[in-house]
Amino acid sequence: MDLKQYIADIPDFPAKGILFRDVTPLLKDKDAYKYAVEELSEFAKEVGTELVLGPESRGFIFGCPVAVNLGVGFVPVRKPNKLPRETVSVKYDLEYGSNELYMHKDSILPGQKVLIVDDLLATGGTVNATIQMVEDLGGVVVGCAFLIELEELHGREALKNVPVFTVLKY
Repeated sequence: MDLKQYIADIPDFPAKGILFRDVTPLLKDKDAYKYAVEELSEFAKEVGTELVLGPESRGFIFGCPVAVNLGVGFVPVRKPNKLPRETVSVKYDLEYGSNELYMHKDSILPGQKVLIVDDLLATGGTVNATIQMVEDLGGVVVGCAFLIELEELHGREALKNVPVFTVLKY
């Protein structure tokens, strides 16, 4: 299935010079969405995933159905002031700014095999921050899976030895 036909290109969003890849047309098409989730789920099975993490907010949209397909849990990785219990956090840079991510401190068991799922791999900042939190809690990142990879931004290179799977490449 050619999923690129379901991705809308939005120039100068959220800032001038950025070409935003909008996944919402894919989400509203039941067949395209199902296909994308199945592709991500196959990779998740291959790497022995025991727990899926998804960064806010589109990581939730793709990570939750992957977790359900595998019969494993899902952990949300959130922006500031969204989680009610004790958290760990990491500050990181984005392609067009900076941010901070949080996760509940009790989200991951030592040695647990974690897959990080998100919609887009750009510079790798978000996923590197998430990897750092997983490792700080004793988890093992067995892979990262994305719907889209922006190859010209070299985010894959920033992830070093972590297996990376992407459904679409631009």
